[in-house]
Amino acid sequence: MPQLPRRAAHRGPTLVRLLSRLTDVDAPQSEASLSTQLSQWLGWTDAIALSAALNGNPPPASAGVRAPDGAEARDCARVRAALADAIADDGAPTAKRRGQARPSAQPEQTEAAVDYAAFRHRYLTTQQTMAMEISNLRVRLRKALSASRPEMARLAMVDAVMERVVGAREQNLLANVPTMLEAHFERLRQTDAGAAGAPGAWLTQFRKDMQSVLLAELEIRFEPVEGLLAALRAG
Repeated sequence: MPQLPRRAAHRGPTLVRLLSRLTDVDAPQSEASLSTQLSQWLGWTDAIALSAALNGNPPPASAGVRAPDGAEARDCARVRAALADAIADDGAPTAKRRGQARPSAQPEQTEAAVDYAAFRHRYLTTQQTMAMEISNLRVRLRKALSASRPEMARLAMVDAVMERVVGAREQNLLANVPTMLEAHFERLRQTDAGAAGAPGAWLTQFRKDMQSVLLAELEIRFEPVEGLLAALRAG
């Protein structure tokens, strides 16, 4: 099938670069520093909560039994692998999932009947699963940090505030991704309409692209987890 024109390289996270290439939209490079951008996201109640977490006295260390060494890292690896496997499975053609037999419907009939609404629903459902699993993981990591030194307990408090503040902003931004992918979906369909090739090739390409975008989103969502895990290892 014809290849879409390649865009100039874009600096930034993999997710931003992928969306810029797939949607033919240039993401503007921000000139503002991270602290400046963060200050624009914080309301006055958020600023008070963050200040209290940074400057207040952390709660005393938990008396609970600390998880065995390496347990948190294994927990993180398990959650990430499960989410990545779910994305990979969801991005595969239905006939290839879990060893299913190939359906009897003709490829061209399946292609003609396909609608983006199913992909949008699938993307949003995967986002919800990622958000829930990663949020629960962060809670467990914060609990482990709170059972350590006071400095680690303070970090746990800061992460709780940041998850609420930055997490809300992150969810609003990431909610736009399925809409952006719809334009890519339609462009692939139209580009392939007059081209010779295997029926449904464009749909296979879209599934691969959506899978790549979801994996890149998983990478971004997991960054706070990696930070908490690094703190645990250092502590």
